[in-house]
Amino acid sequence: MSETTIRGYHAHVYFDAASIGRARALCEEAVRRFGVKMGRVHERPVGPHPDWSCQLAFDNDSFAAVVPWLALHRDGLVVFVHPDTGDDLRDHRDHGIWMGEMRPLDLSQFMG
Repeated sequence: MSETTIRGYHAHVYFDAASIGRARALCEEAVRRFGVKMGRVHERPVGPHPDWSCQLAFDNDSFAAVVPWLALHRDGLVVFVHPDTGDDLRDHRDHGIWMGEMRPLDLSQFMG
């Protein structure tokens, strides 16, 4: 088995109309504390994600601080964390870490 290089990580914070404020506050606090890059707050499903979401991008060195912090501060929100290896299908399907309820991803865009 060859070693795959992890270029960084993405954490996708899922929310709905009732929890958008909590999600935005969580993401903004992650930016403030860890310097992660915060993507748009999508009020619709985007890409393979079945729910509204916001992406946090961070490097390998930040993983040990960011992921445990998200686990403790997600306040009931579902968070999906995956590596960025350049293989989107495997990153989302095989290497993801779920905090809270697993949600069905639409991986069809990565196949074919």
